[in-house]
Amino acid sequence: MDGGVSERDKMLAGAPYDPGAAELVALRRKAQSLMRAYNQTIDGDGARADLMPALLGTWNGATIRAPFHVDYGQHIHFGPECFVNFNCVILDVCEVRIGARTQIGPNVQILTADHPRDAARRAVAEEWGRPIAIGADVWIGGGAIILPGVTIGDGAIIGAGAVVTRNVPAGMTVVGNPARMLPKTDGQG
Repeated sequence: MDGGVSERDKMLAGAPYDPGAAELVALRRKAQSLMRAYNQTIDGDGARADLMPALLGTWNGATIRAPFHVDYGQHIHFGPECFVNFNCVILDVCEVRIGARTQIGPNVQILTADHPRDAARRAVAEEWGRPIAIGADVWIGGGAIILPGVTIGDGAIIGAGAVVTRNVPAGMTVVGNPARMLPKTDGQG
C-alpha cells in the first residue's frame, strides 16, 4: 500500500500499479478458479447461472460460450441480452462496460491492460490500464481486438479482424488494422 491507496485502486484508476501485489494475485486466482469451472460446463448447464454472477461485475444473463477468459472478471459489466461467442478474452484491469444486445464474435480480445514502451519499466513489471466502453447494439466480428481506452458508440460494427485503436462513433463501421471508418452508404446504418 502507498499512502493508503491500494494497488487495486491504482489499477482501476489507470495509474501504474504492481500486478504482483498480494490482493491482485488473490483476485486473479479467484477469477481463474471460476473460469476453470465455467469452461468445463456446456450450454444448458445450470451451474453457469451460479458461476457468472460470482465472476462478473454485472452478468445480466449474457450468453457466454466457453471458453471465456478474463483477468479479474469483477470489472466487466454486461447489459441485458448480450452474446459472447467462443474464446473471448477480456483483460479487465480497468472497467469494461458492454451495452445491451451487443454481440461479440469468436476470438475477440477486449484489452484494458497496457505496458510501458520503455524496456526498463517493463522489466520491473509496471503496468496500467484504461477503461473500455462498448455501447448497445454493437456487433464485433470474429478476431477483432479492442485496445485500451477505446469507446465504441451504439449500433457500431467492428469488422472481423479489426484492431480498434481509436474511438468509434455511434452507427459507424470500422475495418482493418488499424481500424478505419467506412463511408456510410444508403444501405448501411
